[in-house]
Amino acid sequence: MKSQSSFEVKPLGERDWPVLKSLVDRVWPVTFKDILSEEQIAYMMEFMYSTASLKKQVETGSRFYILYEAAEPIGYLALIPNYRNEKLTKEGSWMKVDKLYVMPENHGTGAGRFLMDFAFAEANKENVQGVMLNVNRDNKAVKFYEYYGFKTAYSGDFDIGKGYLMQDYIMVYPFKE
Repeated sequence: MKSQSSFEVKPLGERDWPVLKSLVDRVWPVTFKDILSEEQIAYMMEFMYSTASLKKQVETGSRFYILYEAAEPIGYLALIPNYRNEKLTKEGSWMKVDKLYVMPENHGTGAGRFLMDFAFAEANKENVQGVMLNVNRDNKAVKFYEYYGFKTAYSGDFDIGKGYLMQDYIMVYPFKE
């Protein structure tokens, strides 16, 4: 594992959109190629990961960050502060890790842990119940989240249009019980 001091997280700036889009285009299809059909990947890339969609996510409160190693972009993170989930708590909110992706060649280097540590540091600045996320039930990242201490709260099938579902676990790391 590399020294975590070799990683740096920077908030997304206006000039960083092409960097983010390049990371998304390289990471996301590879991550899901064994889980989703090519047609669903193409649909989701347009629906959720087009530049217009990503910018709309920022406009509605998502915070995007890019992970660098030696000035090279190797991953990205999106957080949604004060996220409400009625199934988890009737009152209070969560810090939602909405996106956390690292280039496949950087898996196992501590880069994902570095991003998650950053997400927790951001969550600790807010008055939230804890950190939560959705992850595809067949994604290898489930093991990473479990290792980090997340527990599965429930699972769900979420309709995203055109007959496609996101079949996710909703995982939580509560700060307070």
